[in-house]
Amino acid sequence: MRHRGDRNAGRVGHPIVRCQSPPPRTVTPVTSPDDTLNPAQREVLDLLGAAPGERPRFDPGLGRALQAELEAGLAPLLDRLPERERLWVTKHDLAQIHGCEARYLAERDRPFTWTPPMARGAVAHKAIELGAHLADQRTPLELVDEAIASLTDSQDGLGDWLATCGPTLRAEVRAEANDRVAKFAECFPPLRPSWYPVTESRCRVELFEGRIVLAGKIDLSLGRATGTTAGKVLIDFKTGGFAPNHLDDLRFYALLETVRLGVPPRLVATYYLDAARVLPETVTTDLLEAALRRTVDGADRLVALCHEGAAPALRPGPPCRWCPLLEDCEEGYAYDDD
Repeated sequence: MRHRGDRNAGRVGHPIVRCQSPPPRTVTPVTSPDDTLNPAQREVLDLLGAAPGERPRFDPGLGRALQAELEAGLAPLLDRLPERERLWVTKHDLAQIHGCEARYLAERDRPFTWTPPMARGAVAHKAIELGAHLADQRTPLELVDEAIASLTDSQDGLGDWLATCGPTLRAEVRAEANDRVAKFAECFPPLRPSWYPVTESRCRVELFEGRIVLAGKIDLSLGRATGTTAGKVLIDFKTGGFAPNHLDDLRFYALLETVRLGVPPRLVATYYLDAARVLPETVTTDLLEAALRRTVDGADRLVALCHEGAAPALRPGPPCRWCPLLEDCEEGYAYDDD
């Protein structure tokens, strides 16, 4: 059995090819001065923009090499999975499995139900998506109302929840989603068609004829690759404050994008709406290697916990306050009282 700490187990023999680094970067706005942009919006342009000569080129074999290394690391799990069972690995799974494993199992076994915070996030994301693609300009609240109407008409669990939650909860979701969309509109520059904006973009990597699937959904991507030159920026929007797994989430997306396309994104960035602050990170081959090792280690623990009855590790932290096990968890109570 492959131990979690053995990070080199099952890895291919050839090294990952490296990117050709551009000259030292200077901040270059991607547009000419525009008096309509406030300082927060201009900061986003300055941080996310890059002149053509500042964009790195990568070896054309990088995506294939990463896929081969993923397959070498994940292949031992096939014999440990039940026959015809699929293993799905998402950023949520990885964040929780590398956090408190006991909490992960407790929440995994609970029936899924929509909550106001979850509905608020879905409505806000839908409103931002509509705002990027509707021809006429709408206010944030108008976009939220359009989003609620569209989601309510959909034939899924969220549509049913919005249709039956009652006027008070619906109004709370509407108000909180409006706050999120208004912050996006006032802090993020208007999305231009020339930036190739894509919202709520799903990405997945299927390995071993679909028995292991790595999947994600990116809030916003801008730009595109040109040949083997990286040009895309992947962005996640967050309310609240920084958490370390926010960086890991985007590194996972960068890994999927590189295996899928063959060229990494140029940059990943978390945008904190409440603080109007962007946290960018340049994508390098070392970053992709770290994301790959974390993915393989997380998948190994998923199989051990969900299919082999391994004892879950307790790792107290800030999420303890929302954990369904808190009442009976001494470690969680001790952390929450500090």
